Amino acid sequence: MALDADALARCVKRIAYEIHERHSAAERLALIGIIRRGANLAERIATILNQTGRPLVEVGTLDISSYRDDDKSTPGDPRLLGRNIPFSLDDRNVVLVDDVLYTGRTVRAALAALADLGRPRSIELAALVDRGRRELPIRADYVGKNIAAPEGQRVYVKLSEVDGVDAVVIGETKPEAF
Repeated sequence: MALDADALARCVKRIAYEIHERHSAAERLALIGIIRRGANLAERIATILNQTGRPLVEVGTLDISSYRDDDKSTPGDPRLLGRNIPFSLDDRNVVLVDDVLYTGRTVRAALAALADLGRPRSIELAALVDRGRRELPIRADYVGKNIAAPEGQRVYVKLSEVDGVDAVVIGETKPEAF
């Protein structure tokens, strides 16, 4: 196990505090979580930020499936989860949140999707895990943990909201349970 529940919680807290330090309370800040686990992480980060006394940090979710360039989904796929961003992105500082940053293709797709939704003042990236080996020139502004997984191995983030447990595991196949 690369991160247990306590270590994962510390990573989320660190990301939240780094965002808090970089953005003044006067800024219009929003978190956009990439569905699936990025959305849950965005909610957790927003909860911490909202306890700091700053104005409410709004949270939205974004499904980038139809924006991918690697055929992981097809347009019109009935499994698409859509988006829920009930506020304008215009002139807002947006932090895009994802669970694992690897090749950069998910982030590229998310940036394309955000461009279709408005014109934010800025877009930053927060990733719980950065595993390196980028195919595109993308880097995270906020990283919970850098993990170098061996070639052929994947990094799996498990969150209690989705999986019933908080952990990060490295392996060849998706772990069923811990």
